[in-house]
Amino acid sequence: FEDKFAEYTGVKYAVAVSNGTAALHAACFAAGIEEGDEVITTPITFAASANCVVYMGAKPVFADIDPKTYNIDPQDIKRKITDKTKAIIPVHFTGQPCDMDEILEIARQHNLTVIEDGAHALGAEYKGMKVGAIGDMTTFSFHPVKHITTGEGGAITTNSRELYEKLVQFRTHGITRAEDRLMENEGSWYYEQQFLGYNYRMTDIQAALGISQLAKSDRFLERRRQVSSLYNKAFKNIDVIKTPFQMEGANSSWHLYIIQLKLEQLNATRKEVFNGLRSRNIGVNVHYIPVYYHPYYRNLGYKKGLCPNAEKLYERMVTLPLFPQMNSEDVKYVIDGVRDIIDKYD
Repeated sequence: FEDKFAEYTGVKYAVAVSNGTAALHAACFAAGIEEGDEVITTPITFAASANCVVYMGAKPVFADIDPKTYNIDPQDIKRKITDKTKAIIPVHFTGQPCDMDEILEIARQHNLTVIEDGAHALGAEYKGMKVGAIGDMTTFSFHPVKHITTGEGGAITTNSRELYEKLVQFRTHGITRAEDRLMENEGSWYYEQQFLGYNYRMTDIQAALGISQLAKSDRFLERRRQVSSLYNKAFKNIDVIKTPFQMEGANSSWHLYIIQLKLEQLNATRKEVFNGLRSRNIGVNVHYIPVYYHPYYRNLGYKKGLCPNAEKLYERMVTLPLFPQMNSEDVKYVIDGVRDIIDKYD
């Protein structure tokens, strides 16, 4: 599975782990993130993108988003860099790649490691390269709602042999049998725990499922793009809806389809629209609550007002259903439901 996943993403190495959060944790370890370090990431993401930094005793620093792409803003990354900054974790939110040229240039200038969170972005492309082959490391999730699933699972991709070896050892308690890395060697049975790692292994059964799923990945991806195209066409002329922006040179994997409600033109709150759609059995959601809004992060001293663009987006966005098994009737039902609710309040 690791070999096939590395081939699919266009990298030398892939390390399978037990879940996407384990992948982020392992990548932070391999990057050498330690207590007292700072790592810059986005607040519009699942909490794991920041939690992995806290696991290492370091501090997440939240940079605001670009209001067009909803991805982390490279200009705000520059503003947030300090002498303590060790890494950047850009998140390819919804499957749309971040502005990696800018981010990599910033990282080079400041000697920072780039750990891409590609949980939404399997199959996404940036200027002809697949996400997974761009930064120092890229993490993926195989949770059931992602592009492919292993039930639970994750992976880290990299082109660095050094990082690869650290990742493999970290997922297995910090233990190695590699003769060239042993401090002593008492025989062929001998192994060493050289640091405190974790039991983050993926099971063989999960990996077998992953091989099967990976073979279907392009078909799943194509259907996601078809559905998103139908949504774009249906909503582009509705004044109170802002449809997703697509960056030139990037090809989204469309993990999520998010509309932004122009509430100043709509006689309703986001909650009223959301509840109206849910009442029609349309499984809308909101992705995501800004990470630093959560009580845990508030208790660490983070306050609202930190990332104004992210906070404005959060107040207005609604995620529509999008998954490969949606048929034409499903898509039409969602489109009709959104139009009906909007007409009710417009």
